[in-house]
Amino acid sequence: MSNYPPIAEHGMIGDLQTAALVSSGGVLDWWCTPRFDSPSVFASLLDAERGGQCSLAAEDPGDGSEMTTRQLYLSDTAVLVTRFMAPDGVGEVADFMVPLDTGTPQVRHRLIRVARVVRGTVSFALACRPRFDYGRASHTLTVPDQHRAVFHGPDTDLHLQSTTGIALRAEGEDVTARFRLSAGQAAAVVLTSTAGGDDAPRRPSLDEVVRDLQACRSFWLSWLRSCTYQGRWQDQVRRSAITLKLLTYAPTGAPVAAATMGLPEQVGGERNWDYRYTWVRDASLSVKALIDLGFHEEAYAFRRWLRDRIEARDTATGDPLQIMYRVDGDPHLTEETLGHLEGYRGSYPVRAGNAAADQLQLDIYGEASDALIVGGDIGAIRGWKALTEVLDWLSDHWDQPDEGIWETRGGRKDFTYSRLMTWVAFDRALRASQAFSRPAETERWTRTRDAAFRQIVERGWHDKRKAFVQHYDSDVLDASLLLMPKVGFLSPHDPDWLSTLDAMDGELVSDSLVYRYDPSASPDGLRGSEGTFNLCSFFYVEALARSGRLSQARYAFDKMLTYANHVGLFAEEIGPSGEQLGNFPQAFTHLALVTAAMALDDELAAARTRPEADEQVRAAKYGFTVPAEGSAADGTGD
Repeated sequence: MSNYPPIAEHGMIGDLQTAALVSSGGVLDWWCTPRFDSPSVFASLLDAERGGQCSLAAEDPGDGSEMTTRQLYLSDTAVLVTRFMAPDGVGEVADFMVPLDTGTPQVRHRLIRVARVVRGTVSFALACRPRFDYGRASHTLTVPDQHRAVFHGPDTDLHLQSTTGIALRAEGEDVTARFRLSAGQAAAVVLTSTAGGDDAPRRPSLDEVVRDLQACRSFWLSWLRSCTYQGRWQDQVRRSAITLKLLTYAPTGAPVAAATMGLPEQVGGERNWDYRYTWVRDASLSVKALIDLGFHEEAYAFRRWLRDRIEARDTATGDPLQIMYRVDGDPHLTEETLGHLEGYRGSYPVRAGNAAADQLQLDIYGEASDALIVGGDIGAIRGWKALTEVLDWLSDHWDQPDEGIWETRGGRKDFTYSRLMTWVAFDRALRASQAFSRPAETERWTRTRDAAFRQIVERGWHDKRKAFVQHYDSDVLDASLLLMPKVGFLSPHDPDWLSTLDAMDGELVSDSLVYRYDPSASPDGLRGSEGTFNLCSFFYVEALARSGRLSQARYAFDKMLTYANHVGLFAEEIGPSGEQLGNFPQAFTHLALVTAAMALDDELAAARTRPEADEQVRAAKYGFTVPAEGSAADGTGD
């Protein structure tokens, strides 16, 4: 198990069509190409022996002396730098991919690794061991000269090229190199994936590599100029924005849920899913946040992708929308088990594809409607027509059990959150119809909206728990309902909502970390447990802030930030000892961080005019005096 670095010990690089992970030890242990959802070339994160990797790091002196590594991003960019403090000097490896911000899918992708020394002398070792098709396919190797090597896979070739100073050597079907640099010297290797049989790329010079590095840096600095966020957490929000951009497939504007597949929610457990696809829910919830941050182009690109999915629906086959698609809109995500891979630290099975694509999750229509209508733009007439047909379908099908937001595999139930988003779907559509004078079945939609509202209030509320619950046949709490005030279903100061928030606080919250629900109380069809859900923890912060519990919200947010990894990234979950679990990095988590930060900024600014803060919460929650909002100690005063 020592061959598997902690999930959190990684940074991500990408070119907006694919992404790779590099460990804090300089190991490239995850890369799928030419798309996020393509088979892997490097996947030692899922099997240290069979998965494949490319290591470029300072050599261990081997004399017992200590070497320290550190990793960081060049500020406001996706250039990842791994530093090696060795006994005889300090070396660095900069990893990056030049963004392909284009509407055309590219077959050829370049990943560049630059080694340099800033003090003394450092010896580096390179070991490139690709394993194609998740480690299932063999390859052949050709080495034309000491600066070029080609790994020939079944459908993909991987070209490894080096600049002067790095002499490549075949070692079986792999390639290694050892080289030594002194202060001020640099050398680079370039990994280029191409379609099998395509012409080899031209070998770059070191000067060309440096220009590529500057181009990558300039792209990110230029892109971030659109960011309008000027709040208290600029570093964290900007890093989250870059992460969301890196996880977005530029040719279609579709974001993937995470860069990886198979990373476990519980080490050694079976909750290991493939997240390299576009969830309608996740991506739809990102639209308003992107607009609020100033990234209108990205928000509108996804809305175009979503409209295309609605217009391309096959009304003869049933549901108008799937819950997820491939980044190009392909609905086929057949799930298979990769039985030859042992999984991260023995977390088996490893799954490629996702069978949850066929689930019925009725909440997606609410999130989709909200995304399509937000910002006062409802698009082309044909788009409105397609949306009305979807809503007409929903009018006939909303009141039935489904699998719910968490994609449980324990059978369909009457989930309260699904009914909540039904209310959202019709509420938003009715408002848009009136605001833009669009034709609609307004009487029918109004009846459905009101029926959903009454059902939630009457059946989703549990008198004994004094809270809204997960589904109608249980008293189980569910963190998805933290969105009730956010979507406008009720006021954040409504007594029933505050009672629900109190119930969640007592049962789902552990030191600011929030569980989705209690699997032991509400079986989900899977063995084992899971960590707290980062998305829910940030939604909790936002709910606290909007409900006037500002000190509690600020404290919870500050604590959540301590769970970020060394370069500001979050996986899906946090384990019992504070370790990151699940696929990494997760877009939904970074989206929720952004919305929580913006909500806190809004409420902290408003608190300057509300000196009467939440004294009862302060005293009861912490057992010590918490400074009043607006004071210097709380960070909101002058």
